[in-house]
Order: sequence, then C-alpha cells, then structure tokens
Amino acid sequence: MNASLKILFIVLFVVIYGSSYSQDWKAYCITDSHNQNQSNTWIDFMKEFELQEVPPQVMAKIACDSKYWMWINGELAVFEGQLKRGPNPHDTYYDQVDITSFLREGNNKIAILTWYFGKDGFSHKSSGQAGLVFECNSINIKTDETWLSRIDPAYENTCAPFPNYRLSESNVRYNAQNGDCEWFQSNGKKNGFQAAKIIGPAESTAWNKLVKRPIPMFKDYGLKGYKNVPVMPFLSKGDTIVCELPYNAQITPYLKIESEAGNIIDIRTDHYFGGGTSNVRAEYVTKDGIQEYESFGWMNGHKVCYYIPEGIKVLDLQYRETGFHTDFTGSFNCNDSFFNSLWKKSTRTLYVTMRDTYMDCPDRERAQWWGDVVIESGETFYSLDTESHSLIRKGILELIKWQRDDSTLFAPIPAGNWDKELPGQMLASIGFYGIWNYYMNTGDQKLVEEVYEGVKRYLNIWKLDENGVLKKREGGWYWGDWGTNVDKDLLVNEWYYLALDGFKRMSELLEKKDEVTETTKRMQDFRKAFNQTFWRGGEYRSYHYTEDTDDRGQALAVVAGLANDDKFAAIFQILEKQRYASPYMEKYVTEALFQMGKVEFGLKRLKERFGPMVNDKNSTTLYEGWGIGKDGFGGGSSNHAWSGGGLTILSQYVCGLYPLTAGWKTIQIKPQLGNLEYASTGNQTVAGWVDVKVSKENNVYIIDTSIPESSEGIVCIPERYKKITLNSSIIWNKRANENSNARFLKSEKGYLYFAVKGGKWHFEAN
Repeated sequence: MNASLKILFIVLFVVIYGSSYSQDWKAYCITDSHNQNQSNTWIDFMKEFELQEVPPQVMAKIACDSKYWMWINGELAVFEGQLKRGPNPHDTYYDQVDITSFLREGNNKIAILTWYFGKDGFSHKSSGQAGLVFECNSINIKTDETWLSRIDPAYENTCAPFPNYRLSESNVRYNAQNGDCEWFQSNGKKNGFQAAKIIGPAESTAWNKLVKRPIPMFKDYGLKGYKNVPVMPFLSKGDTIVCELPYNAQITPYLKIESEAGNIIDIRTDHYFGGGTSNVRAEYVTKDGIQEYESFGWMNGHKVCYYIPEGIKVLDLQYRETGFHTDFTGSFNCNDSFFNSLWKKSTRTLYVTMRDTYMDCPDRERAQWWGDVVIESGETFYSLDTESHSLIRKGILELIKWQRDDSTLFAPIPAGNWDKELPGQMLASIGFYGIWNYYMNTGDQKLVEEVYEGVKRYLNIWKLDENGVLKKREGGWYWGDWGTNVDKDLLVNEWYYLALDGFKRMSELLEKKDEVTETTKRMQDFRKAFNQTFWRGGEYRSYHYTEDTDDRGQALAVVAGLANDDKFAAIFQILEKQRYASPYMEKYVTEALFQMGKVEFGLKRLKERFGPMVNDKNSTTLYEGWGIGKDGFGGGSSNHAWSGGGLTILSQYVCGLYPLTAGWKTIQIKPQLGNLEYASTGNQTVAGWVDVKVSKENNVYIIDTSIPESSEGIVCIPERYKKITLNSSIIWNKRANENSNARFLKSEKGYLYFAVKGGKWHFEAN
C-alpha cells in the first residue's frame, strides 16, 4: 500500500468509525490474510529490519486479543503478554515493554505468536477480532503491511471434553507434524508466511481505545525440574507420569522426547476437574525424532500428569512457573504451628489466585468475584510487596468502569458471558473493607476521586422501606453465602451500612461537605432503624427468616458497628454455638470475636473450623468450602483465597498491626495474643518496613516494633501493668512519665496508648 492509499484508507476509516480512531497511535492493527476469527486461533507474526545503532532506550507498545509471546533475535522477550479484555466493556489493554537489551546493530527480527481466545468467559470479553498492534517509534517499527503473518499450522483443537463455559481459554493441542517451534529463531524459515492484512488503525472499532496495562508484566520463574520424576532418560510403557510441584502454582508444562510421528501425549494437572468441572488441558502430537515442546496455556495444580504412549523415550520433563509480579515480603510467626501453617497456606492461596485479575479460583473460573476480592485485598497488604497493590487498583477501576447505565454494578468483570448483580458482594466492594481499606493501606486519593461518583450512583439506587431499612433488591443473584441458614436480608442490610461508612469516609477525604452531612444522617437513622427492625431480644433476625439463627448475620452486625456493646454477650452465645458461615464469612465471624474481646475463643474457633484444610498434607492451598466436592459448596475448589481471611486476623488483630491514617502514616500496634505466648508479623508498606513482635512470659509483656521514619506509631499496652519501659527508660509507673521518645495519649477500655516516632522500639511492661 503506497502513501496516498494509506492516507485515503485512514480518512475513510475515520469517517466510518469516528472517534474510535486516535492520532496517538501510528501503528495499524494487522492480522493474517486468511484469518476468519475462529476461536482458539494462533497466528505467527514476523518483522525483519536493520538498525544502524540501538538507541539508549527502546520502548514498544503491544496489543492483541487475547495473548502473545514475543521473541527478538531468537531470544524470548515476553512470556505471555497482554491482559484479558477489558478496562471497560468496550476497550482493550496494551503492554509497554522495554526491548532495548534484545536489539543489536545490523539485522534484527521480531517474532510474535498470538493466541486469539475467540470466546467469552467470566474473565474476558472477546472483541471478535484477532490481530496485533506493535509500535516502537524510537526505531520506527510499527505493524503494517510489511509484516509477515500466517495461521500457525501446528495448533489445532482437541476433542471433548472442553473447558467449562466460564473459561475463555481453550485446550491447547500442538501437532508437531504440521509445524515447529523454530520459525521465531533468527534464521527460522518463512514457510507459509505472507504479507499481513491491515484491519484498520490501532484503535479500530473491535478493540476501541487502547489503555495502558496498569499492572506489571507477569513474573517468569524460568524452567525448573519437578520434585519427583523418573531417572532420565527412560522408555515409556504407556504410563501416566505424575510429576509433583513444590506447591500449587500457575505453570506451563515442558517436555523433551524422542518419538515416532503421530503419538499423542496428554498433559493436565491434578486440578483438571478442580471445582467439579472440566478445565484446561493440553495435547502434543509428536513428529519423528528428538523434539521439545512447552505448552503455553497455563494450568495450575500440585501435580502435572503426562500421559506418554508406549515406546516414547523421555529425555526431560520440566515446568515453568509464572504469576503476578510480586514478592512474598510479609511474615507471621507464633508459638502455635497451626496458625503459622494457616498464614502460609493463605499466602500461597492468595498468590495462585492472582494474574490478570484477582480470581476466585485459578482452575474452574479465573473470575474476579468481588466478595473474594475484598478478602484477598485485605490479605495482600500483610503478605506481599507494594507492587501487588496495582492489581487491587485495577480491579476497583474495572468494577466502576463496567457500571451499567442504570447505575448497577456487577461482577465478575471483565466478563463476556456474565451480567448478574450480586447485591451483597457489590455493597461489600464499595464499602469499608473494599475501596476504603485500599485507600487506608495505599494513600491513593486519586483512585478515590476516580471512582467516587460511581460509588455514589450505586448507593443511590438503594431505597428504604417504611421501617427505615432496605427495600429488598434481589439483583441478578440474591446470594449471601454458601451453606445453610443464610439470613440474606439481614446480611445485605449490614453490607449496606458498611458501604455507607466507606462512602462517608470518601466524602470526608474529598471534602464533599453536603454528602458528609447527608450520609452521616443516613447512617444515624439507618442504625436506629436496623436495631429496631432486626434485633429480636437476643439475636438479629430479618422479617421473614424462619431458619436457625445465622452466625454470619450476628458477626457482621458487630463488625459493621451496628451492634451496641450491650448486645455482645447475647451475640457471643450464638457464635459459641452456631457454625453455619462458609470460609468466606468466617473471617468476619472471627473478626467480630476479636472486636468483642473474645480473643481466646476466636483463636479456638479459627483452629476448629479451618483445621481439616490447614492440616491437609496433600494441599498447599485452602478450600472454597469446608470440604472438597459435594461437601465443598459451589463446586468445592481447593484453592479459594477467600478462605485466607485468617491471615488478616493474625496480622491485624493478634499482632495488632493496622494503619490508623492513610498510607501507614500513623500505625496502630494493639496486640491481642489470647492464649498465645508470642507472635510476630511484618511487611513492606508504602511508608516503609513495619514489624512487631509481642510476647508475654513470667508476667513480663514485651513489644518490639519497627516504625518507618516518616510515620508515627500508636502502641497500646494493657492497663493492668504497673510499670512500662521504652528502650529501658520508664514511661509509665502508675502514671505517665516524661520521655522524649514517647508521648502518653490516653487510657481507654483497658489499654494505655503511647505515641512514638519512627524507629526501633522495645517496650516492656510488668
């Protein structure tokens, strides 16, 4: 296409599609000339070019639907790029990648393999258009008709069973008789390649606006050996080789074999039926001779199972772990090994449910359900580094930007085949434990500003009845929790109050005085109406609920601040007896027990309820329900991060570590050890490193803590002690002593409060 025809093409495109085209992009969206946008299509793209010199920094912008892998001069530059669609129901993400180190003076070759899902799922909305956009202005390379492309001849469709309808990914079948993995090498052959077909400008109608990827590229841990494999090489007897992973992980399987042509190797994990449905698997069809292959569609599990036909010589079996780009910086330790294991399994479960988005589970759905995300985000701040915050931010923005014209919110999003609102989960997402908790841990006021109006719109669709509590809105799925005896109306009213609480705090932050006044009044009136309507002289219960008393509803009333102290004794009696909450809501039950001062029973209940899954030696992750399969609720997956709420309890309540002001500028340390002898926790925050260790022995109570230099710590010590020292200097001896390092603040509800500046501090009380 010459220059004049290109200009005419762009003019016609802008006339037809209007504002979908942006002058910010110079690249075109290209595809293969034979592509008919069939699902599960893999397309190879290639561009060769000369460089006189390599600039100091070369940044490339890349987009596709749905995933891509990129090699530059035969070297892997990106292992699985591109995020699932999308930032809103219409637009598409793009990656920005530094490719400087892969380039060289003289001849260069960029090779990109794309995988077009071509179907919707609970975590992806298909654009209906396969293609590629690549733009690198510093070396003047962009996708256009000079690129070469082909439908990769080796990728095929498997026979049934196929992945369940929630997954946008297909099974991956690679037939090595029809192709090879050499085309992306510097000297790779160009068999079947032709000039690429231009679809239109980069921001064409199918993909619309291209939005910069808001999270880092995935972490690639490289190829590794399994924990247990037969001594290599060996001759297969037609066996299934079960290879153990060190933990539940997101992996791509690799093999190196010697075989005749036409054998079929099946690869899947022990989680292939995770959650009770068929998930993703892979097939490899052998060619003749020595060959190696890595299946690029990621799976997860504890074991990788290779079915290898008889007579194949196995030379090597490995795996590549990939995942969200974060580090495990947090820690927890105490004298009870059970809670150490709970914290560790919670962290592993959290990480395996992070990738493009937060997921409920990585096998059955890969979907961003917001009841799960609220729990997961709370765990993140105590266990992972600050890079992980970007995934929470992305999720919050998506939640609001997928808001419908009628102001309703729904999840999971992004999604192409789901549109139901779960009222309770949506209220949880915008409330105190959702958006506001994100702000408190990050200080990200810009995010609050971006989503504020969307939160306000959603809250305003909720109306009150003649009693001053919520008129029932069932949404698309009136869900409260898995399990039995769920008082849904009670729970939704409590989530509503927490949403009001979060919105009021957002309004105060953004100095929305009218909204503060109005929301304060709404909360006061609602709290009074709630207790008049739902409190039945010993328990909370909604109008038409006739089943056994719901422990979840009692706990959430405490956590939301709806229950007065004078109701705690009655609520505690219920929580002592009832065991209906799923692992999802059990976090709030335990939290309520700690807030009511029932620490020892809170720890006892946590151990009792989570004992079977924590003590399960065959799993490094936590279940969706209290069991797996028919006893597991909702399909019973064995990796659900909503079961990790105990991690937050252990760090925030047992060790007492919590931000009192946004961005950890003021840090509360108020341990509640219960019957534990010692406990410690710490993590990297946006303010810097924070840790605390608390112990009690021989009537001596000790707190050691590190506070970032720019922050202030509020250390709370039980009032029963007569003498308190700080770094060996007395700060309390039946009254406050003057001390340059500590400031006595108050005595409240059995605790003495002291303020300290940033630094390392050693408190002793006896």
